[in-house]
Amino acid sequence: MLRGYYTVASGMMTQQRRQDTLSNNIANAQTPGYKQDQAMIRAFPELLIKRLSKETLPTTRQFTLPTDQQLGSINTGVYVQETIADHQQGAIHETGISTDLALINGEFPDETGGLFFGVQNGDGTIGYTRNGNFTVDGAGFLTTNQGHYVLNQAGEPIFTDGQTFQVNNDGVMTLAEGQIPLHIAYAANVNELVKEDGDLFQTDGEALVDARTIAGVTYSIEQRFLETSNVDEAQTMTEMMQAYRLFETNQRVLQMYDQSMDIAVNQVGRIN
Repeated sequence: MLRGYYTVASGMMTQQRRQDTLSNNIANAQTPGYKQDQAMIRAFPELLIKRLSKETLPTTRQFTLPTDQQLGSINTGVYVQETIADHQQGAIHETGISTDLALINGEFPDETGGLFFGVQNGDGTIGYTRNGNFTVDGAGFLTTNQGHYVLNQAGEPIFTDGQTFQVNNDGVMTLAEGQIPLHIAYAANVNELVKEDGDLFQTDGEALVDARTIAGVTYSIEQRFLETSNVDEAQTMTEMMQAYRLFETNQRVLQMYDQSMDIAVNQVGRIN
């Protein structure tokens, strides 16, 4: 019975973490370029149950031998192993704002490949995002709405000096002083990226390379357009209700265990 407590508790904790993940997806459903998270649920290893007993041999000395009988296996609960970002491209819609850029996927040499805008984090490292909802700050630099500098192909912040600019389909920005290629980063395996701050990704090791240097990579940049999040709100709400119902089911099982334990402790052993 005590093992049942732990099994049910693991189910409740798993559904709680799943609910947290789904809630975060819903909260970012209107965030441009946001990639929804999926909770990967795994089962703990099953345990083999045996009945231990003794068998008396029909001999003059009545020898006894330990024996065991295999009864079957029992599950020990579930857990959320990890959350994985779904990098499927969101819908593209027109905004009419010149600083909005949509990065549209083309063809990749790798099935798990993906493209990102390169931005500079507060600590100077390079981050990656699909959120092209950019703006020009007071100093004239092109930044994200979170204040991260948008980088050029050389990995440097882009200084616009407050001027209007045009961006062609190859991701080259044209200003009065000349042209500045944007840093369009390519990841051969998007599942190896670490998600941070909602729509920002990091690498565990070396920085991603510019997509223009990889053969077989095609893409398109659309100015005055944005990529929406890939969160399916209706499906996510359905999954949230499912997680809630499963949590309630585990809760009722836990209450039954508690009632059975109460009877075993306070009534079964009572001496009248």
